[in-house]
Amino acid sequence: MDFGAQMKKLRTSRGLTQGQVAQKLNVSRQTISSWENNRNLPDLEMVVLIARIFNISLDNLILGDPTMTNKLVKDGSEMKRAKWNLYFSLSMIFAGIISFLLFRLIGSTVDSNGYLQEPFFLVPIGYLFLLVGLIDGVIYLVQRFKRN
Repeated sequence: MDFGAQMKKLRTSRGLTQGQVAQKLNVSRQTISSWENNRNLPDLEMVVLIARIFNISLDNLILGDPTMTNKLVKDGSEMKRAKWNLYFSLSMIFAGIISFLLFRLIGSTVDSNGYLQEPFFLVPIGYLFLLVGLIDGVIYLVQRFKRN
């Protein structure tokens, strides 16, 4: 049985209207209608709430519909990718800050021949790390808000 039909069956068997279910889930009645008509599918958090409200297991709610199962697997992999993306952005920004701190800590000296000795390469590397981290973070945020 597909998710929409199962959702409608659960709702009607308990004598609830779409509006009442929507109120319990803090969504609009139109959202419930779009789920029941298979125009959209809920995310995993909402599926858990639906299972709690109707007092059924997630297995019974999800595994009957391959479309729902595939959507939840896809959502899970997107979440994992988003987490790694966030870790990458933060590590790049942290590496940039470390580069600047190292430049300041090492400092500069003048050797006996009068040549300036300093780790100048740390400055552009620091800017590169910061730039990569910020760009990656902005791309992540844009993609995330586009999906919602």
